[in-house]
Amino acid sequence: MEKGFDNEAYFKAQLKAIKKRRAMFKHKFYLELGGKVVYDGHASRVLPGYDPRVKLRIFKAIKNYSVVYCVNAKQLQSKQRLQDTKLCYEKEALKEIKELEKNNMTPEAIIITRFNDEKKAIEFKNLLEKKNYKVFFFKEIKDYSNIKKLLSKKGYGAQPYIALKKKMILVTGIASGSGKMGFILSQLYHEFKKNKLSGYAKFETFPVWNLSLNHPVNLAYEAATADLGDKNEIDALHLKYYGIKAVNYNRDIYNFRILKALLKKFKQENNPMKNYYSPTDMGVNKVSEGIIDEGIIRKAALKEIRRRYKTYLKEYEKGFEKKKTIKRMKEIMKKANIKL
Repeated sequence: MEKGFDNEAYFKAQLKAIKKRRAMFKHKFYLELGGKVVYDGHASRVLPGYDPRVKLRIFKAIKNYSVVYCVNAKQLQSKQRLQDTKLCYEKEALKEIKELEKNNMTPEAIIITRFNDEKKAIEFKNLLEKKNYKVFFFKEIKDYSNIKKLLSKKGYGAQPYIALKKKMILVTGIASGSGKMGFILSQLYHEFKKNKLSGYAKFETFPVWNLSLNHPVNLAYEAATADLGDKNEIDALHLKYYGIKAVNYNRDIYNFRILKALLKKFKQENNPMKNYYSPTDMGVNKVSEGIIDEGIIRKAALKEIRRRYKTYLKEYEKGFEKKKTIKRMKEIMKKANIKL
């Protein structure tokens, strides 16, 4: 297979960046993990030469952290299956938790997010507790667009605070939409209330902030999350502050607003996150430093977009996927100049 990505260059750059970010915070440091932790198949397909287990190498080098695993109650209840493994969310979550345990990353806490008395979520919690895992429900906060409500006793203040052992906390989950950021913001709410200088960053792989908006690699990310409706956007705040075009995506752009409002509410003037001027500043992403052959990378990413479309189509025909996902994929393929 042709190699378009230097995994060692990426490993060194990413490890250094994470360590530097961790050192900024005196109390807790929450690192949200984008993509799969144990084996990132999507990244290895889109970036030929990328080691799908490189994140494990990075964490082995970092050491001394707690792990939190998040799963969305709505996803547990749904009939949808994961694109890569074809497993339902419950089976995929159990598989991932077991894999984390095998790699000395046993979750200190498992969070079932967006919980609203879903039967599958209750059954899942009971099953995990029988296996001696600590499991917590985080209730669904309705009207998530109301930031004032989010930052109140009825929002994040109503969620439980999870006291974790280590300073650094890796927050991972079954897939996009698992509620990782919601959990982290809730934890920060409680810690800011106690005047703790805790922080957050996102170990992101995709979208790649310093590739173009319609670069095949970034379009392949949109294809991977077409069922969730994620959309890449130019980070307007990054452009305004730095004069640089950076690519981010809709949910992180909104979450940045919440984070800044949270800092303001609790008057965290000394928090290093005051120097996050844009959603892109939250991220720690050194993917572009590993790209050594643009042509090979583009070719692989376009191939992945086509693969995703065929997979979604099969799932739609079986009744597991929605029509709007197919529509979204057609939009992405048009942007990528791929003919149906």
